[in-house]
Amino acid sequence: MPDDLEDLKRLRYSVCVSGAAAGQTVKGSRDLAEQLGKAVAESGHTVTTGATIGLPYFAAYGAKLAGGKSIGFSPANSLREHIRKYRLPHDVFDFINFTGLSYVGRDLYLVQSSDAVITVGGRFGSLHEFTSALEAHKPCGVLLGSGGTADLIPELLKTLEPPDGDLVIFDDDPTRLIHKVVKLLDEKYADIHEDLKRDQHWYLHRVSQQNPPPRAG
Repeated sequence: MPDDLEDLKRLRYSVCVSGAAAGQTVKGSRDLAEQLGKAVAESGHTVTTGATIGLPYFAAYGAKLAGGKSIGFSPANSLREHIRKYRLPHDVFDFINFTGLSYVGRDLYLVQSSDAVITVGGRFGSLHEFTSALEAHKPCGVLLGSGGTADLIPELLKTLEPPDGDLVIFDDDPTRLIHKVVKLLDEKYADIHEDLKRDQHWYLHRVSQQNPPPRAG
């Protein structure tokens, strides 16, 4: 199979970078957020964010600097509303999904559309995205030392004892944290990786005649 078709068989994860849009942690952790975005892109995956300012913006910017992809999930229902009403950026996104769900609904949609969620710094909105991701049984990376929500999560987990606490990964190095999260995702989707290696997915181009697509009905 040609290289371009082999590349189609590689899983690409959507990794959400969640962090504060404003406040103390933006000033202190903007470089860390940018490094997270770069690490996601360099690992061959896609950064997803809330299409907002602050730490998520710097993560998306980092992804673009590294030649990667960035998708934003906006609370607005149109580009005009995104820019005029919410006063949010558009320049670092390959695609903006205009959810029309305001901030709370946008957060849930963003989490459900991502394979994993990384918390860097953060305030209440980031805590909402973290708890939503954990409730949805998604791997969660937490960048320790980035302040705000990220540095409060370890104590919260001790106190609240969530059932999926083993899905939470901690590290104080952005690149190492992304590698750990991708490794966990690879383990989670190991069966799909094996299927793709065996070329069992009929929807790929130039599918073998020995494995035709199933008939409807």
